[in-house]
Amino acid sequence: MAEIRRCIGSTRYGIEAHEAPVEDFPAQPSQKDGLGRMCKTHWNQYTAGLARDARARKVAEAETELQAAAVPDTEAAVPVESKRPRKRKGAKATTLPEETSEATADAG
Repeated sequence: MAEIRRCIGSTRYGIEAHEAPVEDFPAQPSQKDGLGRMCKTHWNQYTAGLARDARARKVAEAETELQAAAVPDTEAAVPVESKRPRKRKGAKATTLPEETSEATADAG
């Protein structure tokens, strides 16, 4: 006769507890008896529900971030001074002769 074991189910995901043959339970080495607490079918439903909840949570967080980004900050409303223009590639740097003569006079 096959041994019977109780599948604990999950009220959160609408899985009712029931009796099932031991062969229906997955191996779980960390448990004392080496078997899982839910039958394979309900374990798959439970983990799929967890994955769905995680995805929904990530989408909700992303929407919250988008809404926060859409709200203008007071710092963003302050005009920023424009940066000085960059030199074109290949343009040679020019130094004034007065600067170099002053630099050598201060050094000596």
